[in-house]
Amino acid sequence: MVRKLEYNFKSLYSDIGGQETIDKLVNAFYPRVYANPELAPLFEGDMEEIKRKQRMFLPQFLGGPALYSQEFGPPAMRERHLPFEVTPRRAECWLRCMKEAFQEIGLDQNPAGLAFYDRLIQVAGIMVNSSDSQ
Repeated sequence: MVRKLEYNFKSLYSDIGGQETIDKLVNAFYPRVYANPELAPLFEGDMEEIKRKQRMFLPQFLGGPALYSQEFGPPAMRERHLPFEVTPRRAECWLRCMKEAFQEIGLDQNPAGLAFYDRLIQVAGIMVNSSDSQ
């Protein structure tokens, strides 16, 4: 379900609290992902390196500094995720883990946080590249 929020912002990055909030979110999110049986197979590898990349990507995604592009080039996230089987069920699991992380750090209580989450709902849908198995 996609909801439309009325939200005027210059930069979601600064409105959510900048890098400090991003760091808290990433630290709350990834342990959930690695513990989720649907998602864990997609996230094999060094959690700390994946968290580092996410700490660089999210500021750029939210209108902050382009840290990710400075090191890795344009994000092109859909293309970067094509090697992984991202199903509708996995997208839902990813969003559930993200929602729980938002709740843990209180980002769900902030209008900018709600706008951020709405953007993630859109991203999750774009990342789906496979159907759920029967």
